[in-house]
Amino acid sequence: MTAERGRRRLEDLYAAHGPEAVRLAFLLTGDRDLAEDLAQDAFVRVARRFGDLRGPEAFGPYLRKTVVNLCKGHWRRRKVERSYLARATASSAASTELPDIGLRDALWGQVQALPHRQRAAIVLRFYEDLSEQQTADLLDCSPGAARALVARAMETLRANVGA
Repeated sequence: MTAERGRRRLEDLYAAHGPEAVRLAFLLTGDRDLAEDLAQDAFVRVARRFGDLRGPEAFGPYLRKTVVNLCKGHWRRRKVERSYLARATASSAASTELPDIGLRDALWGQVQALPHRQRAAIVLRFYEDLSEQQTADLLDCSPGAARALVARAMETLRANVGA
């Protein structure tokens, strides 16, 4: 088949099935511009696979199915976007709350009142975000001892700040 003949055949297929595809996409989305984009994408996908189709009469149903799938994918992406935006909005609203300065100062005062090794363990684990092994190496003790120092410090802080 020559390139010119193939191009004409593609034009004929688009003229025969393009408006139906746009109408279907519009009915599924309610947006004319989006419908045209989805129908065009569907047509390109089906035209690429034209040689694999059972026959020319299969083009219409295959195009219809592709339009429906593209519309479904569009709505799925929109749902994911809305969900992400809702989570982002909720987390930004929560993060815009002002910190409790009094609680922070009370906690810092309690951290400073801890014995030196417990205070060092807390600072290294949570402020410096070091692993248990790294904390133990810096405190020159075993990882179990570092864990115990952190646990005792946290118990003291919970008792003093929570009260």
